[in-house]
Amino acid sequence: MSSFSTRALTLLSSVFGACGLLLVGVAVSTDYWLLMEEGIVLQQNQTTEVKMALHSGLWRVCFVAGPEKGRCVASEYFTEPEIEITTENTANILKMVRTATPFPMVSLLFVFTAFVISNIGHIRPQRTILAFVSGIFFILSGLSLVVGLVLYISSINDEVMNRPREPEQFFHYHYGWSFAFAASSFLLKEGAGVMSVYLFMKRYAEEELYRPHPTLYRPRMSDCSDYSGQFLHPDSWAPPQRGRSASDVSSDISIQLNQTSLPMAGPPAAVPPPRYHHTHMRMSASPC
Repeated sequence: MSSFSTRALTLLSSVFGACGLLLVGVAVSTDYWLLMEEGIVLQQNQTTEVKMALHSGLWRVCFVAGPEKGRCVASEYFTEPEIEITTENTANILKMVRTATPFPMVSLLFVFTAFVISNIGHIRPQRTILAFVSGIFFILSGLSLVVGLVLYISSINDEVMNRPREPEQFFHYHYGWSFAFAASSFLLKEGAGVMSVYLFMKRYAEEELYRPHPTLYRPRMSDCSDYSGQFLHPDSWAPPQRGRSASDVSSDISIQLNQTSLPMAGPPAAVPPPRYHHTHMRMSASPC
């Protein structure tokens, strides 16, 4: 059951992250964030005549009605574009929404980084920390995007509230599908971030569950001997004593024979037998 839930979290976080990256990428690159329409009201038959209609994004403004019909102009962030707009308030709206542009771009960068780190973590699940890092980047991406959306909405609302009310003129605006894609990607990225963090917690708990306890590596000491655990540590073993070789023993015998070959009054002294040094292995009889 635990492995199934881990696989489900891995799959869902990848799907949510990929969908969030796709939606915010489409939203940033398209120009259907805001649709505006303005004109005049004919008092005779209470009909409306559209003077200007446009749809705009973060990088471009396209006119669908009015004197600039069929023309798309890039949003100039440093110089004013040469376009004819009916009212000053509409031009101010197009200017104010530019303040929100950096936040979706930062969000796109964060979600791309999170998606790459998340896939590396899925390929190499032993690196548990990657799931946590990708989850943090997913959450930061969503927060950056929601800040941009709030600034975008507040800029438009401020200009609309300051617009003069005239009965012979009308003004309508609504948000397009690019804005809806951006808002949907926020939910997907936050979901992917939460699932990635939860996946990190599950993998970390599984590692702690199967990791041997440090006390299993300690020597077992008992009261029967102070050195009952010394054979468990190779560092505490004494270096082995080497016995004397046969050449050393033969050289000692030859020296003794030369000393006894001198003329003596008495019988020759008996040559003492060679002393062989044997290395004895001490066996521990400890019951421990």
